[in-house]
Amino acid sequence: MPELPEVETVCRGLRRKIEGRRLIRVVQRRPDLRKPFPKNFSQRLRGQRILAIERRAKYILIVLEADLVLIIHLGMSGRLLIHDDPAQTLETHDHVAFQTDDNQLIVYRDPRRFGLMDIASHSGLASHPLLRDIGPEPLDPDFTPTELSNRLRGRKTPIKSALLDQRIVAGLGNIYVCEALYRAGISPRRQAATVAGRRAELLVPAIREVLQDAIEAGGSSLRDYVQTDGELGYFQHRFAVYDREGVKCPRCACASGVRRINQGGRSTFYCPKFQR
Repeated sequence: MPELPEVETVCRGLRRKIEGRRLIRVVQRRPDLRKPFPKNFSQRLRGQRILAIERRAKYILIVLEADLVLIIHLGMSGRLLIHDDPAQTLETHDHVAFQTDDNQLIVYRDPRRFGLMDIASHSGLASHPLLRDIGPEPLDPDFTPTELSNRLRGRKTPIKSALLDQRIVAGLGNIYVCEALYRAGISPRRQAATVAGRRAELLVPAIREVLQDAIEAGGSSLRDYVQTDGELGYFQHRFAVYDREGVKCPRCACASGVRRINQGGRSTFYCPKFQR
């Protein structure tokens, strides 16, 4: 599933191309994705000017006129691709198409249909069921070691599982949690409450750094993710531990190498010697 860097990269691609444009045509080709489309979906969006494109956690927020926001989640296999030809032939898994007043076509493709789209009021966005319980953005100044420590205190779950909880911190997924914990030298098995304090002072900058590095590289393309122009992301070539089971640790070059364990049904990659 695309994580914060991939979603941020998509937002930046959309922002460059369609911010300020007006939607003159919206084609909805099926009644649902992961959940049904809102009633009168196409009609409510048609004619609206795109005022801004923002991100909250793993959600794309397209801010429109008339106090409307189009909320998009890419799910496991969703893509937003921009075409300069409005007559572009739509393929089987192209479920929604948006045409702008300068004849650009934004196509939402999702073979597995685990993504979703919803329409909310901008004034009520913070209380929307998809967004209201999400924690702080890790790239915002308010996400400090003190803030993270407060959210981890008393939690007995492993720190890996805690960081995947969107109520604690927004937008993190399996890849970047593994990489951030490695950069901070913290074991994914460690109880979350023990990370509060001194270890949080190592972890917060590690989270920021790995996310910023991934955004600069256009995200990570492992299966379905591509940027809005169809280009792959490149951060997968810079993984230190994720999906590198058995490879020597870049820090300590230990004989055992990177290990993979299962936590909460997901693979965790780490160096048991370097990460404590």
